[in-house]
Amino acid sequence: MTDIVQGTAPAAARVSDTFRWTQLAIGVAAMVMIANYQYGWTFFVPDIQTTFGWNRASIQWAFTLFVLFETWLVPVEGWFVDKYGPRIVVFVGGVLCAIGWIINAHATSLNGYYLGMIIAGIGAGGVYGTCVGNALKWFPDKRGLAAGITAAGFGAGSALTVAPIQAMIKDSGFQTTFLYFGLGQGIVIIILSFFLLAPKTGQVPIAVQSANLVQSRRNYAPTEVIRHPIFWLMYVMFVIVGAGGLMVTANLKPIGVDWKVDAVPVTLVGMTMTAVTFAATIDRILNGLTRPFFGWVSDVIGRENTMFIAFGLEGVGIWALYVLGRDPVWFVILSGLVFFAWGEIYSLFPSTCTDTFGPKFATTNAGLLYTAKGTAALLVPFANYMQQSSGHWDTVFIIAAGANILASVLAIAVLKPWRKAVVAQANA
Repeated sequence: MTDIVQGTAPAAARVSDTFRWTQLAIGVAAMVMIANYQYGWTFFVPDIQTTFGWNRASIQWAFTLFVLFETWLVPVEGWFVDKYGPRIVVFVGGVLCAIGWIINAHATSLNGYYLGMIIAGIGAGGVYGTCVGNALKWFPDKRGLAAGITAAGFGAGSALTVAPIQAMIKDSGFQTTFLYFGLGQGIVIIILSFFLLAPKTGQVPIAVQSANLVQSRRNYAPTEVIRHPIFWLMYVMFVIVGAGGLMVTANLKPIGVDWKVDAVPVTLVGMTMTAVTFAATIDRILNGLTRPFFGWVSDVIGRENTMFIAFGLEGVGIWALYVLGRDPVWFVILSGLVFFAWGEIYSLFPSTCTDTFGPKFATTNAGLLYTAKGTAALLVPFANYMQQSSGHWDTVFIIAAGANILASVLAIAVLKPWRKAVVAQANA
């Protein structure tokens, strides 16, 4: 059985759970270091716009390019990881992350920001894909939870720096903030890279099976995966759910400004902050917590059942934010709900992919699916164009809410029975 699941290399001795969790913790720490490259961007946009006078949609193409290069090269980086191990990819990723924001610190043209975010995206993607893939390999017995905890580092990793980044932008300027945060984050990633290891055959438990959790004992090569129709169903679902969350991520502060709630003080649970700062902090915490939470839930009740619940909640949350978000308190609360119901895609889809196609090529195969995030990012500038042409966010929010409801139905009505049949055939 071990050979079927892990490959045909000679078996090594099982490692302790402490060793496995240590590897997971190193991956989480690296993910925390790349979080600001995506989630901190929104705080730089207004100052870039004020300084250079460019329109917001043009500036946001830098965010889209970041996500594209962060995601679409992950399969290539994953191939290197599966072949040569995680260290070299994360090391190079840390170097590129630092270079990307150093370029942003000195950029004076849109093309300069595009270049900086492309380089940062390549680096962040290498770190992200490696750490998630490593988690999937080390924890076949807790795949949803492990992927969720790792992805939580990316989702919540920027929560502690929401206030410091905004304060440094205000006090020292956004260029200095790009420089110092870029250098600091890149150096920490480089240091962490030396401690990452991939599991050898026999070092980890075999994959678990249950009525709710079907997992393939066959290892599909990446070339087989991209030819399998069920992969493309998961891809489309990832795109339509991912687009709504990315739109809010990139435009949280601009939406707050347009709705005139951004600078309004809000007091909740004994704390007072401006609405956008409060929302961004809560959003990142909940966006992180949701990943291990729903990952753990999916280990218990099944991936598709969890998708049905989470995607449905996301659709309702986006609609409610659209209806009630002009009240600063509701803006904070409902943006938190949106991120809580969105972030779990980064644990559910990688674990579902590995359950379906096996762990041997997990980094590459999960990376192929992760490119859907890049495809979803292409829709972010179009959301800005729709807002600019109409003068409001109504159409954007209605489309995003409807797309999530559609994905919720697809998960339970199409993906669940189809994947069960595919895995049964692979295991026969």
